[in-house]
Amino acid sequence: MKLRNILLTGLTVMTLASCNDFLEVESPSSYSEDFVYSQKTEMNRALNGVYASILSGDLYGNAYQRTFVLNSDVDMQVSSNGSETHNSYARFDCDSQGGEIDKFWKAAYNAIEVANRFLYGMANSELYDENDDEIMQMIGEAKCLRAMVYHDLVVMFGDVPFTFTAAAQLGNDYVIPVAKREDIQNQLIEDLKAIASKMKSSSNTTVERASREYAWSLIARIALAAGGYSLHPEEGNSESYGVMKRLQDYQKYYRITKDYADSVITRSAHTLGNSYQDVFVKQSNFEITTNGDPIFEIPFAKESTGNTGYIQGPTSTSNLGLTLGKNVWGESSGNARLNAFYRFLFDEKDKRRDFINGLWYYGNTKGSATQDSCLIRADYTVHNNKWSKLWANAGQFTNMSAGSTGINYPYMRFTDVLLMHAEATNELEGPTGAAQESLRKVRARAFDDQGAVSAYIAKASASKEDFLKAVLDERKWEFAGENMRWRDLVRNNLYGQELVYSFLRYLAVAMNNAGAYTGFEDDIIEHDGSDYLDNLPFEVYYHVLPQNTEWNVEPSSVYGYPYPNKTLDILYVYNPYKNTSKPANAAAGIEGKAWQTAEFYQWQKDGVVDNRCRFSFYGYIRYNNQNEIKLMKNNSEISLGQSIPEASALPPVRYILPYPNAAIQRSAGAYKNYYGYDK
Repeated sequence: MKLRNILLTGLTVMTLASCNDFLEVESPSSYSEDFVYSQKTEMNRALNGVYASILSGDLYGNAYQRTFVLNSDVDMQVSSNGSETHNSYARFDCDSQGGEIDKFWKAAYNAIEVANRFLYGMANSELYDENDDEIMQMIGEAKCLRAMVYHDLVVMFGDVPFTFTAAAQLGNDYVIPVAKREDIQNQLIEDLKAIASKMKSSSNTTVERASREYAWSLIARIALAAGGYSLHPEEGNSESYGVMKRLQDYQKYYRITKDYADSVITRSAHTLGNSYQDVFVKQSNFEITTNGDPIFEIPFAKESTGNTGYIQGPTSTSNLGLTLGKNVWGESSGNARLNAFYRFLFDEKDKRRDFINGLWYYGNTKGSATQDSCLIRADYTVHNNKWSKLWANAGQFTNMSAGSTGINYPYMRFTDVLLMHAEATNELEGPTGAAQESLRKVRARAFDDQGAVSAYIAKASASKEDFLKAVLDERKWEFAGENMRWRDLVRNNLYGQELVYSFLRYLAVAMNNAGAYTGFEDDIIEHDGSDYLDNLPFEVYYHVLPQNTEWNVEPSSVYGYPYPNKTLDILYVYNPYKNTSKPANAAAGIEGKAWQTAEFYQWQKDGVVDNRCRFSFYGYIRYNNQNEIKLMKNNSEISLGQSIPEASALPPVRYILPYPNAAIQRSAGAYKNYYGYDK
């Protein structure tokens, strides 16, 4: 039975809760703990409750996939607000009053408490036996789930309250002390090391359950974060946003990453498969793959939990709760978006590019009675088409459906393990043959010309610095929408630099349309290795093509891959990447129908740059009313100057989130915010 089919049962067995109002977890159930931990059937039901605790929309069901995916050159949320706010997380502008932070915090600590309570019950059960494979597997799964939540808390909040003890054993008035992030990471790593060898392999379980390979992969991910840079409070300066630094013995964590990633690579049956697209279309169709790219998928329940494929993919609008015409899949918000320039950073032969970057959506045109017109997305962002409920086979959803899709989210993929291995090995030993092979496997899936892949790897291996850039670039092209890019940049102390260039791309195009220049156009070209800014397709030509025999259109001839939906119209853009002349048959078009046109990048009006270009990175870099580019440093604006500084010379990005005010109040002052939040 798939896990998603029994998680609702698990929701009724969240016995593992506490009356400690600091955590505000769920109320205890009517089952006694003696009964729950006296038989394996009930233990499994309780374990389902641990899984159920991570499915909250305030945690991995929605917030992790959108709210707290911070802006970069990949993922993007635009904003036109030129003033401070409580909840603008993606643009590094928030405070402790933000409601979404409070909800995420509570959901995360609820999940940790549920896991702690379960693990306490298991350890004190009469059935506890270290030689019992079933018992050890259940304990391992709960430890993996607890570790993933703690890991994300540490990455997002820095030093956080930490305990492996259930609240019932601590007492109602106990305030969990804040621990240093490296201490938390060390304990998580050791806890997973101790249990991993006692867990089932992924060949003997399902990607909806934590496996030995997932434990190994999680160790590698936690260690890589521990070995990288992160933002720390600056002692004695309450106004400071913090300083970026890494541990003196950071290389030991890279060794852990290298070793455990290597264990997954050499001691498991996982492979990438031949199709990048296939990974996500299968997830959108509730298909479970064994020993493929996914190592662990968060197991959402259809019509109950998870917004995967609702917030991603093309927007699909509804009227009075219904979608009409060909669209029988229901509404999709399509608001988990990608940077408008992301698609120009790909190699033109990269098969991921056209699949990921969606330039269209479905809605009703003015005066139309239907809700499935295919429209072009001429916007500040494009859709992330990796997942969509529209990619599911007909019948999986109804025309009244919206969120709670139940589509799984791939929290850990084999691709990530390969690239973590390449990055860690390169840091320790340079671009060795093993590091090159890990990178090659990922890139090989995205290209038909394997000779070109080999040449690319050889060129990238000229130096340690070149190889790191190649690995981070591959992660950039691979993990859109998987809450990875900003973390990768933070770890390598490159986040500020990439934010400056991301901001300048938007501003440069908007100012160019207004007849002005930033002065950084040549810097952008050099950084990106392309002159696409001079060749952007400001006017694009497109056709809406119904999928029928009358038009005789093969979707793969339009996109270069099979279109995931076999019913809805598809949109073909003649010039999506270059400002080419209009089609030779512009008047006649295809099958006698004229090409339609749309204007892109019109981000200015009457010579004034649009606020979305000025303020979407507001908490780090902005364009003020005096037409000056300003960087934010310690609650003050400083000028960018006439040239872009090296990454290490830029102010740190305040990506760390503040503790929610409600948690500070419940702690009676034991918790305190730094990073300039208590200014």
